[in-house]
Amino acid sequence: MHLDTIMNSKQVAEVAISVLNKRITNEVFMIIQNDKNLMYEYLRAVEIEGLDTVNQTIGKQVKDSYILVNINDREDNPSCRLVQSYQKFE
Repeated sequence: MHLDTIMNSKQVAEVAISVLNKRITNEVFMIIQNDKNLMYEYLRAVEIEGLDTVNQTIGKQVKDSYILVNINDREDNPSCRLVQSYQKFE
């Protein structure tokens, strides 16, 4: 969509949701990172299950919870310190 194109409310919502879907995994990890209790539980899970397993499980849960579809793109520079990269979704 171009800036000079007038969008209807459905199109505005679709664009906003598309933007969120591409960064939703980062947002979930930011919630964990910024919540003292969740961060404690995250670190305990990492201790027991391992970092890769925990992060992959959280990413899969995000995808399954919102019924998202992978796009052929990864974010390699997330703002969250808990992950080095994450899958983007449609």
